[in-house]
Amino acid sequence: MSNKILIVDDEPDIVNLLRDYFEINGYNVMTACNGKEALKKAELQPDIILLDINMPDIDGLSVCKRIRDFVSCPILFLTAKVEDTDKINGFAVGGDDYIVKPFSIDELGARVSAHLRREQRRQNNSRAKFEDDLVIDYSARTVCYKGQQIQLAKKEFDIIEFLSMNTGQVFDKERIYEKLWGYDSEGDSAVIAEHIRRIRSKFSAAGIKPHIETVWGVGYKWVK
Repeated sequence: MSNKILIVDDEPDIVNLLRDYFEINGYNVMTACNGKEALKKAELQPDIILLDINMPDIDGLSVCKRIRDFVSCPILFLTAKVEDTDKINGFAVGGDDYIVKPFSIDELGARVSAHLRREQRRQNNSRAKFEDDLVIDYSARTVCYKGQQIQLAKKEFDIIEFLSMNTGQVFDKERIYEKLWGYDSEGDSAVIAEHIRRIRSKFSAAGIKPHIETVWGVGYKWVK
């Protein structure tokens, strides 16, 4: 079964180039030329999304923020230029990677393939973790407390998954970032602290103890 990719860009030449490339490589390709169309196409649950940031109606960051709680697939931003603050904002709303224009289409293809392989490995892990009334289902990628599901962004769950599967081990921000974003990613590990702040906020609102403990000057660990 071929992977389903959604390509979102307001430049027709880029859309056509990417559509032809991914179709030749066996992907089921969907396209959108603006943010509104992207929101509609995202309902079809693609396996991965290539999302242009600078669009005239709804920009890519806003699209990502609006769909992230309901779409768990990797989202790769396409952008002409990017500053560190832009990367942090993009990762904070649920993006997984940045591709800077002009890009090598073969490198883009390799990154898309790598993200999809990583997703497949996670989906193949069907174990569940039970702690008091907290249930982490690694296959379904859900966290439930007393039967109620906690709405998490993709990277928030990724952090919970990584730390909870290594209970008691301490990891610094750089190690967590490298594990979840990849060694060759151009982002900033500072985004990890923001994701963990959001996780703690959601856990607190649901009445769950923090579980992610800060080891000052070292990093973070999952505690029962």
